[in-house]
Amino acid sequence: MSTKYKRILLKLSGESLMGNQKYGIDADMLKQFAADVAEVCALGVQVGLVIGGGNIFRGVQAAAAGIDKVSGDYMGMLATVINSIGLQNALEAHGVQTRLQSAIHMSQIAEPFIRRRALRHLEKGRVVLFGAGTGNPYFTTDTAAALRAIEIEAECIVKGTRVDGIYDSDPEKNPNAKRYNTLSYKQVLEQSLGVMDLTAITLCQENKLPILVFDMNTPGNLKKLVLGEPVATVVSE
Repeated sequence: MSTKYKRILLKLSGESLMGNQKYGIDADMLKQFAADVAEVCALGVQVGLVIGGGNIFRGVQAAAAGIDKVSGDYMGMLATVINSIGLQNALEAHGVQTRLQSAIHMSQIAEPFIRRRALRHLEKGRVVLFGAGTGNPYFTTDTAAALRAIEIEAECIVKGTRVDGIYDSDPEKNPNAKRYNTLSYKQVLEQSLGVMDLTAITLCQENKLPILVFDMNTPGNLKKLVLGEPVATVVSE
């Protein structure tokens, strides 16, 4: 079966792991995401993966608790590593070989991020999970995803959300929201569509890296996407 993409960077939010819970990791969501990734790996697609940490810790919580911005951001980075370990285990339960690389040195549980090593793992068919964001405060996991996608020469960033693409307003609140099939980076920035943060969009624009936004909560959608089916909004030049 021929796929449209050979190497992708999948970006998931930490909140997507919560399912119907208010915080933490829902085991069923973890299993579903792992099954979907395993499905595309079986087609020969190379997958890098970045997951946020919002289900465990957010910077706004830190600010409210009187924790300074930099400390709060580091706490958020550690939360992404927790999620990455969970997803790594779920993937391996599906027989997928994985490697976890961290932007913050923690040799007992993850390799340091080394670009050449990441590329080699991908070439061998391993899913590489990139934890701890960029390793720097003030940068989101969206920016980390854009950066890692460029570094591993991914053909696109695939952003999994709860809705089937990008809309002109929140479709969960506005039943008349209009869905876009395609957008330019300029339109996303000018209309403040909130696809990813400004730094991430600019990085993608400068490196001509397409962003595909789709519904990850529907099982099988990731496979449809890599086969070229129109299940995503595509942001490109």
